[in-house]
Amino acid sequence: MSKIKETSTNFANKKALSDECPELYASNIIGGQWPLAICGYLLNGKLRFGELKKKLPNITERMLTLQLRRLEKDRIVKRTVYAQVPPRVEYELTPIGQKLKPVIEELEKWGTLHKQSL
Repeated sequence: MSKIKETSTNFANKKALSDECPELYASNIIGGQWPLAICGYLLNGKLRFGELKKKLPNITERMLTLQLRRLEKDRIVKRTVYAQVPPRVEYELTPIGQKLKPVIEELEKWGTLHKQSL
């Protein structure tokens, strides 16, 4: 995913539109295949990094790390580190992240319908 420079016209246009359009704001947070897939798996409960990686075999460790950090920064995912040896880290949806459940379920239904219509 390419990062848009904050000084670019494209960034300014994207920000202005997302400020006025809640749908675009939301899609900027969960848009793309990885954030949506990660959130979908976390709807079923806490998962460790390795468990997420197994569920998403085509994602690189670096990309999974970047996506989890971004979702954590956006307060969609909570990261909990347990003080033990070896360290244990779990990821789970925050309360606002849990509110994505009906959205993800509707996207799944729509995707199934659309695939059948092709």
